[in-house]
Order: sequence, then structure tokens, then C-alpha cells
Amino acid sequence: MSGDLFEGIVGRKAVAALDIVELDLLPPGGGALPAFSAGAHIDVEVRPGLLRQYSLCNDPAETHRYQIGVLREPNSRGGSIAVHDALREGQRIRIGAPRNRFPLVPAQRSLLFAGGIGITPLLSMAEQLARDAAAFEMHYCTRSPSRTAFAARIAASAFAGRVCIHHDDGPPAQRLDLHCVLPAPHVQTHLYVCGPRGFIDWVCGTARASGWAPAQIHVEHFAGDGPQPDGQSFEVRLARSGATLPVPAGRSVAAVLHDHGIDLPVSCEQGVCGTCLTRVLAGEPEHRDSYLTDEERCRNDQFLPCCSRSRSACLVLDL
Repeated sequence: MSGDLFEGIVGRKAVAALDIVELDLLPPGGGALPAFSAGAHIDVEVRPGLLRQYSLCNDPAETHRYQIGVLREPNSRGGSIAVHDALREGQRIRIGAPRNRFPLVPAQRSLLFAGGIGITPLLSMAEQLARDAAAFEMHYCTRSPSRTAFAARIAASAFAGRVCIHHDDGPPAQRLDLHCVLPAPHVQTHLYVCGPRGFIDWVCGTARASGWAPAQIHVEHFAGDGPQPDGQSFEVRLARSGATLPVPAGRSVAAVLHDHGIDLPVSCEQGVCGTCLTRVLAGEPEHRDSYLTDEERCRNDQFLPCCSRSRSACLVLDL
């Protein structure tokens, strides 16, 4: 959230692959940054008032920098374009302390499946697992060698032999044969998947069909589902003030709250980052996010007002 941001410096910015840049974010006076664990992400204020989340891709043992990789999105809402075109080395920006909704689980073996820019949190996991001498393997899928970020870093790493890189435009033998590489489920093996939604659905759907338990499958989404149906109108009641606000079809709860001067921090606007997570005191949300787990959604005691709506005529919010 915006109140938790602190100052950092863009120490290094370089091309990692076609349409992908990597940045090192440093503390202004040197020293150490707040520690993070593999799979964590940070908030980055890419320009004043525009907050975005990026996974950390460096070794969690490093405390002198945060490293992120950013894909230029063809349908960018301003975030990736600002990173690619506006941020400069030496520039001071505001960043947030690491948060982790995609942590490693202790296991005998870990399988990492990355699609495109989904490599970023999994690369941090690979660094951690290699340092712990843990058993793991990674499958990294990209459209082509030119779009394969961090390829040189992986090739020079101590865990290079555990990584298989697959290209969509490569020969058939190089493409990912998921049925071949995905082993039978084992209680001490965990699967981690990050990338575009189609890639995630393919890997996770194949795993579930093969008997993998949900508790052994871990997912990180980088974007929501895109445009949603407008849905029906409803009301939200603010428990602290007693105000009741109509939410028309086609407008988000977050937008309505903003119109009425409610200071609710919002970032991704797609239900991915969790920045606007709000407690629900009564009513039944219609969850449209990619942030909450199925168990959290079933409790119906919180929702993401940037994208989710209401199944009931009124939602009572802890605002």
C-alpha cells in the first residue's frame, strides 16, 4: 500500500530479452534492504500515483538489491510502458517491502514450470533450492530464444543442469511435452506454476487430471482474466459511516468508493495484487479475482473491490 513505500534507486537497467528489461533497485544510502523469501513480490511506484507489483527474481540471500524483470505488455495500462520508456538508471523511485503469496513449501522435490515472464519468481526459487541443495527441476517455456529472459544467467548458474528451456518456435523435440515431464503425483513433491493464464490452466489442468492434489499445486498469476461482464447493479454499505452507495453495472466498487472520497489503495485493478483487499461484514461477494484462494473465497469475509462484485443486493464493508 502507498503508506508503506520507501525510497529506492534504479541502480541498473538492462535488456533481458526482446520486450523485457531487468532492473536492480537499491537502497539510496547503501546497506541492506528488507529481507525477502523466494516467490515474493514488491510494489513499485513506476510513476507518481501508479503502483504496480513485480516478482523478485534474484537470490533471496542478497540484501543489497531487489531485481525485477518487466515485460512490455502490448495492452499496457501504463505500468510496463513507464518502466520500459521512463525509468532511468540513478532515478529515485518508491518501492514497498516484500510480500509473499507464492512461497516455497518444504518438500523432497520441487517442480517449477515457467511461461514467459513467469520465470521471475521461479528463478528466485531455483536460487534458493540450489543453495539449500534441494531436489528440483525447472521447465521454462518461451516463444523463441530472443524472448528468453535470463538465459545467460541460467546457463552460468550452478543449477543450469536442472533447467530445460522450451521454445514454441523450436523443433518438436524441444517443445514442452507435459505428459512426458510431469511425473505421477507424490505426497512429497510440489508443483509451482507461473505465466500467462493459458499456460497456467494447461499445466495445472494436466496435473489435476493426473491425480495431483490441489495442496501440492501452487500458482502465481501476473494478470487477471481481462474484461468481465458488467453484472447487475447492487449497493455497498459502509459500516463505519453508515453510508449506502449504489454500484451500477459497468462500474467497479473501487471506482464508486473513489468517487465518494473513500481512500482505498488500488494498484493492479485486475484482482491480482491484493492491494485493495477489503473486509466484508455481510452479504455475498461475487469473486472475480486471481488473488484469493478457494478457501478464502468460500469464507466470503473479504473481497477485491477493484474487480469483484456482489451476488447479494447489498454488501456491508468494513469501511
